[in-house]
Amino acid sequence: MIDIKLIRENYDMVKQNVLNRGGRYIPTLEQIVELDSTRREVLLKLEALQAEVNKSSAEIPKLKKEKRDAEVKTIVEANQKRKEEVKGFKDTLDKIEADLLLQTQSLPNLCDASIPIGKNETENKEVRQVGTPRAIDFPAKDHTTLGEKLDILDFARAAKLSGSRFVALKGQGARLERALINFMLDVHTQQHGYTEIFPPFLVTEQTMTGTGQLPKFREELYQCGAAEDNAFLIPTAEVPLTNMHRDEVFDDTMLPKYYTAYTACFRREAGSYGKDTRGLIRNHQFNKIELVKLCMPEQSIAELESLTANAGKILELLGLPYRVIELCTGDIGFSSARTYDLEVWMPGEDGGKGKWREISSCSNCTDFQARRINIKYKTKDGKRGFVHTLNGSGVAVGRTFAAILENYQQPDGSIVIPEALRPYCGFDKIG
Repeated sequence: MIDIKLIRENYDMVKQNVLNRGGRYIPTLEQIVELDSTRREVLLKLEALQAEVNKSSAEIPKLKKEKRDAEVKTIVEANQKRKEEVKGFKDTLDKIEADLLLQTQSLPNLCDASIPIGKNETENKEVRQVGTPRAIDFPAKDHTTLGEKLDILDFARAAKLSGSRFVALKGQGARLERALINFMLDVHTQQHGYTEIFPPFLVTEQTMTGTGQLPKFREELYQCGAAEDNAFLIPTAEVPLTNMHRDEVFDDTMLPKYYTAYTACFRREAGSYGKDTRGLIRNHQFNKIELVKLCMPEQSIAELESLTANAGKILELLGLPYRVIELCTGDIGFSSARTYDLEVWMPGEDGGKGKWREISSCSNCTDFQARRINIKYKTKDGKRGFVHTLNGSGVAVGRTFAAILENYQQPDGSIVIPEALRPYCGFDKIG
């Protein structure tokens, strides 16, 4: 959430930033400015009226002492009318503030000044490539074909159980998924210094609002039961991990905090009709390892680079070529000020021509989420402010599974297991 004072005092800068995102949020920004102006007008009238009530009420004891009952009666009657007006102003103010909160929660974070300005993903910037795609001298198959042939992916029976965009993992496939989860958690906790959390998969509406999933992305979420149940399945572990410290204040010496978690994730994919309907790329339920950091504002630039490197290390250890892409203003996420996407090479995509696929998104959300959640820091000299929050996939397990199948496929359709995973799998080949 953006500080309303910043919008009020730097409107032209904020407006240009919103325009750089594509301009679709300009009506929201204009509504915020209008509501803020109206709120201040009503507040001034309310305060003036309350001052009149207080001033005239202070005269009553003196008038009573002087037996000036008629004047006391006049003041009491006038104050009664004023108090009714005060109540009306308060009710109006409550409604305006509720509307203002909703609109400010619907406005995205300000993009960092350093990121590329662009309309969409075509104007993202490649930062670096790590590893070289393997030269495959036979027709490369996609992971869906490979997995079904090996009988480790079963989409048909999963659809029988749950509908489209679900998968059942079988035999060595289930074992590979579990191995990837344990491998990623071990790397992040033992090598990168993250504390492992196993959070709830169901959270409240307040928790979803805290990280920016609500109110903007309600149609993408799975809400459980009736509205009064106030329960949502998490779309990412970012939601519970970031919200753990809601309404807390850290001494600056306690920061940064690093958390990692395995969770299942649940997304309706409401806006992706017709996209990636086959395979593991875009399912309603998938597994992911998440990385979350809380830090001092001056640390967040370096922490984003570190977090991105932590996610990339997983792919490097697995021998999967990837590239780092910096997202432009027209493609960046709602809560993020700066984002790097990691894209893994998938040689079986696009009919065997190969394609880069997002496997992790690492974001610096600055103080945008912390303002919504109310997570603050304090220093020894008394300075207070909101912490910065960062998050990233470390990494998406299903997409890593798919990348291993495609990058390690053999001419006979078998899959060689990356060396780093073999102790976790207990086998070195699927076939």
